[in-house]
Amino acid sequence: MADNKGVVTTIGRKKLCMAHAGDAFLPAITKMAWGKGGVDENGQPIATTGNEIGLYQELLVKDIESHTYVGDTQTTCRYTATLEAGELDGEEISEMGLYDAEGDLVAYRTFMRKGKDADIPQIYDMDEIF
Repeated sequence: MADNKGVVTTIGRKKLCMAHAGDAFLPAITKMAWGKGGVDENGQPIATTGNEIGLYQELLVKDIESHTYVGDTQTTCRYTATLEAGELDGEEISEMGLYDAEGDLVAYRTFMRKGKDADIPQIYDMDEIF
C-alpha cells in the first residue's frame, strides 16, 4: 500500500528552515482544503511525495475553525474545519491539505474516499507533527 500519511511539503519545510535560521517569518496555517484526487483508478490512496503544491482535484478551501495542541509536549498541532451540510454534496473526498497565510500548501494527505451526504456535516482534523 502507498505511503499516504500526511507530509509537510517541500515549501513547508523550506519555510520552517528559513524561519529557524532567522531569515524569514513563518506564516500561520489558515486554511484547509478538500479534494477528490487522492486515489488511483482502483480507489487506493496515492503516495504522498512532499512535492505537492496543491491538491490534485481541489474542491473547496475554507478557513481553519480551530487548532489544539495534542499531548503535553506541544509538538503536534491539530487543525479542524468542517464541511457543513450542503457543502460538497455527493462528492467523494480523498485528499486534504493545509495552506498558510501566504497561500502555500504546507501539508498534504491522501486517504480512502469518504462520501459526503447532503444533510450531514463532516468534521476534519489534520495534525501537523514535529
